[in-house]
Amino acid sequence: MITHHFSDKIYAKEMRIPANMAILKHTHNFSHLSVLAQGQVAILKGQEIEIVNAPACIEIKAGLTHGVKAITDCVWFCIHTTDEKDPSKVDDVLIGV
Repeated sequence: MITHHFSDKIYAKEMRIPANMAILKHTHNFSHLSVLAQGQVAILKGQEIEIVNAPACIEIKAGLTHGVKAITDCVWFCIHTTDEKDPSKVDDVLIGV
């Protein structure tokens, strides 16, 4: 389940990820923060995999291919700066090709 949160030039995508589900590898053109609010995940950052337990705040650098796999049920937030406030367009603005 995804919930979108918008404020002045700040966007947070809240994802409730069931255990064993993966968020596919992708990149962003800008650095951003991700917050693991609940649970345990395996984070792929480039060629490295890191196991992270909540609570945790993780920096994702611009251009770094990354993905997340939930080990337990978890709550994950991706936090970006953007002027976009349309949930149907925000991924197109933030996710690089």
